[in-house]
Amino acid sequence: MEISILAPIVAFVISFVFPMLGMGGSQVMVPALLWMGMDFKLEVIPLALTLNLISTLSGTLTYAKARLIDWRAAIPFAAGALIFAPLGAWANVGLSKRVLVIIFVILTIKGIILMVVGWRPKAVSNSHGARIAVGAGGGGLLGFICGLVGRGGGALAVPFLYATGLNAKRAAATSLFVVMWSTAAALLSHVALSAKPDWSIWLPCMVATLIGSQLGARVMTFKMNPRIVRLSFAIVLGMVTVILILTDIIGD
Repeated sequence: MEISILAPIVAFVISFVFPMLGMGGSQVMVPALLWMGMDFKLEVIPLALTLNLISTLSGTLTYAKARLIDWRAAIPFAAGALIFAPLGAWANVGLSKRVLVIIFVILTIKGIILMVVGWRPKAVSNSHGARIAVGAGGGGLLGFICGLVGRGGGALAVPFLYATGLNAKRAAATSLFVVMWSTAAALLSHVALSAKPDWSIWLPCMVATLIGSQLGARVMTFKMNPRIVRLSFAIVLGMVTVILILTDIIGD
């Protein structure tokens, strides 16, 4: 099947399901695009970030209307991410594809573990200063990772948001807002440094992502059991990780 047809289908499916977890879906979109034969640095990461931005922006608007975003927790996270995402993109230029894939796999394994065990850190003090400190630190780490390997970082953001005292639904919704900003900063940095868009592929993927993310955010808001969703995608991510290790680390 042609990439111009296959890529939008994959983008639709990913953008439909991952907003339910407070994620944009780049942890699956990146390897999917890589396996379609795209260049990892010049095409895969910039396109994955573009689709992640559309998905998270669309989902954020839905969650904002439903008043699920905790803005006091979200703003410090977004600020930290905006500052450090360009640094991650700059570091990306000097690293090999193999090293970047290894980092990507490590982050994915960590995300799987968090999904399976359902770990939540204890809430820190609800003081304004504590929330700013947790948000700035977590957002900075999130932004750097996003710029480095093209992952929005929702799996990382959610535990930090739990630490600010948010429940599961608000943490997922707030995470999407944070990931949106880290993705935007990382995307602009990659476009400035090295991205090479193929619009015959990018535009259909962007449209598919917009439709899928809107549908997915609405389903999560009203119908889905978060635990079932987490466990289901832990299995999917596990399969993706095994294939990445076999094909792009051991077999590379």
